Amino acid sequence: MLNTIELFAGTGGLLDGFEKTNRIKLLSAVEWEKAQVNNLINRLEKKHNILNASELVLNFDIQRVEELFEGWKNDIVYGSNKGLDKIVGNQVVDIISGGPPCQAYSSAGRIRDKDGMKNDYRNFLFESYLKVVERYKPKLIVFENVEGMLSAIPTGERITDLIRKGFNKIGYEITDDLRNNALLDLSEFGVPQKRKRLIIIGIRRDNPDFDYQESLNLFYSNFIDKIKVSDKKTVRDAISDLPPIYPLETQKKRLSHRNDNNINGHSSRFHSERDQNIFYTLAKDIQNNSLKYITTESLKQLYFEETGKKSNVHKYHVLRWDKPSNTIPAHLKKDGLRHIHPDPDQKRTITVREAARLQTFDDDFEFISPMGSSFEMIGNAVPPLFAEKLGHLIVDYYNDILKSERKKASLV
Repeated sequence: MLNTIELFAGTGGLLDGFEKTNRIKLLSAVEWEKAQVNNLINRLEKKHNILNASELVLNFDIQRVEELFEGWKNDIVYGSNKGLDKIVGNQVVDIISGGPPCQAYSSAGRIRDKDGMKNDYRNFLFESYLKVVERYKPKLIVFENVEGMLSAIPTGERITDLIRKGFNKIGYEITDDLRNNALLDLSEFGVPQKRKRLIIIGIRRDNPDFDYQESLNLFYSNFIDKIKVSDKKTVRDAISDLPPIYPLETQKKRLSHRNDNNINGHSSRFHSERDQNIFYTLAKDIQNNSLKYITTESLKQLYFEETGKKSNVHKYHVLRWDKPSNTIPAHLKKDGLRHIHPDPDQKRTITVREAARLQTFDDDFEFISPMGSSFEMIGNAVPPLFAEKLGHLIVDYYNDILKSERKKASLV
């Protein structure tokens, strides 16, 4: 059983997958958003029977790293806590996992921000991550983030180069070829969604004669290949068995659909009659194979015709039944226009539960926050199915590294 600390834990997609391996034990998790903390604690208690989860999950700002280690008192936002050092105690930390919030690195975030996210503090949260790694010195680190991190240059130097230098300085090796090794399409691992993510594995260098780059190359080829699937999962596989949610004949204030199925998270947000008509037109166009609205220009024109507004990017996307979904983003908290349900008669965007299914959260994963917060935390999460597969690999790889290091040492 390996011990882990999870940073930037969110609602716990990565952590949930690790727990399901029964080979990785949570020592502590750190998350600064209260809604995510509440959902994570609820999950750990109810699903994984971690009855002291409220003690192990720290609601705190990781940038205040010395307080995180040593504890804090009577904070107006975060209350009081004894700190990470006392929680860890004399236990060995084998793995530190997690990834800083991705908004500063995502292409969409840089497009929306007037400064291209160059001045966003989230660019440098990895520095706090490094300090926690340096403190507890795990054998392995798992650092997850968006593809956009590869091209993020907020200060004139690539973030990935800064991260590599930071890990190297404290004695850790990551792959020299992040794009070709660490950039994974999670649909290749059974996630019913086109989702590219950087999965950076780092190793603590304990043997100067051991080739850690060769070991990492082995992980990204032989180990990772073992968990790929032959047939990709589709939207139909993920959500077709959920009960349909049809529009009301007459809208009632902010209620537009029959949300009466009593499934956690499976209720439609409000959609105006205008938007419902657009959703129907687009989904019917695909269902009938007319394909009048599948180009960017045709979708931009439809948006202008229906709203009287012009847009530089197309606003709409209908999920295809027989393909993986497009990426489930945190932006779903704002609107679902790029995640329109493929059944034209339902005239709606996807629900929290459908987003969760596309992210491979189990149906017994209960979301206890309002709809907007739930969409955000689902969109930011690591798909638990992939996390579980990765967790098994990490344990196997950990054991393989120790064995290989000992063998190398015996030959020197």
